[in-house]
Amino acid sequence: MRHRSPYRQSGFTLIELLVAVTILAIIAVMGWRGLDSIIRARVGLNQELEQSRGAQISFVQLENDCAHLVSEAMLPRRENIRAFEQQLILIRTVYEDNQATRLQVVAYRMKDGVFSRRESIPTRELSVLDNYWQRAVSGTDDMPVVDLQKDVAAFQMRTWNYDENTWRVAGTDLAVPQAATPGSKPGKGVPRKTGLEVMMQIKGQEFPLLKIFLLGAA
Repeated sequence: MRHRSPYRQSGFTLIELLVAVTILAIIAVMGWRGLDSIIRARVGLNQELEQSRGAQISFVQLENDCAHLVSEAMLPRRENIRAFEQQLILIRTVYEDNQATRLQVVAYRMKDGVFSRRESIPTRELSVLDNYWQRAVSGTDDMPVVDLQKDVAAFQMRTWNYDENTWRVAGTDLAVPQAATPGSKPGKGVPRKTGLEVMMQIKGQEFPLLKIFLLGAA
C-alpha cells in the first residue's frame, strides 16, 4: 500500500511558465503598438490643429489690415499698398479712443516657409511714414516681427485692379517706376487696387487655402 507524502507540492511546469510568459509578451507588444498609434495620431492631430490655427490668425489679421487700408483721399500722391514677390506692404489707418486718426505701415512676408507680419509705430507725420515705407520696401526696417504661420510650402498673391477689371500676380503691378516712390503721384497705367487674393499651401495638406479680401472696406 502506497502512502502520499504530506510534503508534496503542486505548481506550474516549466512549459506552462514559458507559455504564460510568451502570451504576456504578445499582449504587451500589441498594447505598445496600439499606444504608439494613438500617440502618433494625437501628435499629427495637434500639428494639424496648430497649422489651421496659424492660417486662421493670418487671414483674420490680413482681413483687418486690408479693411483699414488708407484711402487715396486721406493720403494723396502716395502709394498705399504694394504686393511684390512674396511681400505685401500697406498703409492702414489706426483708430483709438480719444486720439486722432494715425497711419501705420504694415508689412507681410513669406520667407523660408514662415509667413510673418511687421508693423510700424502709428504716426501723423508724413515724413516719418515715408521713412517707414521706404525701409519696409527695401527690407532694412527694424520693425518687430511676429510669425503667423509656419510650414508654408507655397504662397502667392494677386491684386484686383479696378481700372483694368482683371487680376495681376504680385510683382506685375509695378509697371510704372515713379509710382513706387513715396510722395509721388502714381502715373498713368498704374491701376487702382480694390481686392487682394492670397493663396497659401501648408505642408502636409492636400488643398491650398485661398481667400479674397476687399481693400478699404471698413
